[in-house]
Amino acid sequence: MSGSTQLEKMAKVYDKEIMPTWSAKFGKLLMRNVTFPTEGMVLDVLCGTGYPAVDFMRSNPDSRARIIAIDNVGPLLDEARKKAVDFFGKRLFFRNENPAKGLSFADEVYDLSYSNVGLMNYGKPWRNLIELSRVTRSSGTVAVTLPLSGSWMEFFDIYREILTKRDKYDLLKRLDDYEAAHYPTADAVIEWMNKAGLRNIKAETERFELLFKTGREFFYSSVVEYGPLPDWKRVIENPAEVNEVFAEINDAIDTHFRGLVFSVTIEAGCFTGQKLAWDQVVEDEGVLEEDDIEIIEDDED
Repeated sequence: MSGSTQLEKMAKVYDKEIMPTWSAKFGKLLMRNVTFPTEGMVLDVLCGTGYPAVDFMRSNPDSRARIIAIDNVGPLLDEARKKAVDFFGKRLFFRNENPAKGLSFADEVYDLSYSNVGLMNYGKPWRNLIELSRVTRSSGTVAVTLPLSGSWMEFFDIYREILTKRDKYDLLKRLDDYEAAHYPTADAVIEWMNKAGLRNIKAETERFELLFKTGREFFYSSVVEYGPLPDWKRVIENPAEVNEVFAEINDAIDTHFRGLVFSVTIEAGCFTGQKLAWDQVVEDEGVLEEDDIEIIEDDED
């Protein structure tokens, strides 16, 4: 299947199969931690099919703020434009842009800049935060949501079990490195935000679970198939081994959870910070004060 066909297929199932179980879980965290401006400009980076941009518009009918929402996947933007018919071209604008190359906007344009589950999906996350901060006005807000360390823990445990049985200790190291790079701790994200010139940093974490009946249901779920699965497979350098290892993981899930449910933990985090003026950032020299940080932890019932 070609890359474009794969993206078109993902776009068709996104709102039904991915958004409710993934994007919306993080988006609810974002929407309750961010005050939508009454006027001015808002930036949504990697907007997908328009969530939560459209929801921000619907829940703030009296606001005169405008949202510029960008993504580099055309089929997702096509779906976004369909659902934003009441706002598109008036207060909500979608734009095809690849943020990995840097944001094309001038400095200090936006009152609120956010990315819902997008920060880790392009470029380097710490640099992405610097870019979000750059285009945000002094005293404006930068907000991001992302899965944190501990996410997909049950899957990674089985992955390690299979690699250990195969004496693939080099791949165990690669898996550890992958997990550390793609699922940071809350402290790491706070440090990135601090280095991006953000203060009054607040972090809220919330745990939720994804439930699967079988290994096959897990691997063929849209949130996995169109999400991290390709990266998980790339941990294994030898293409000939990929199918063998993942077949064993599938069998292990079915064996360990026969008659039960394979419950996979996701540690969701939402981080907000207020931008300092750039001269204040230089003067501050990136020193983080304890009073600048508030962390809230919440487990989903």
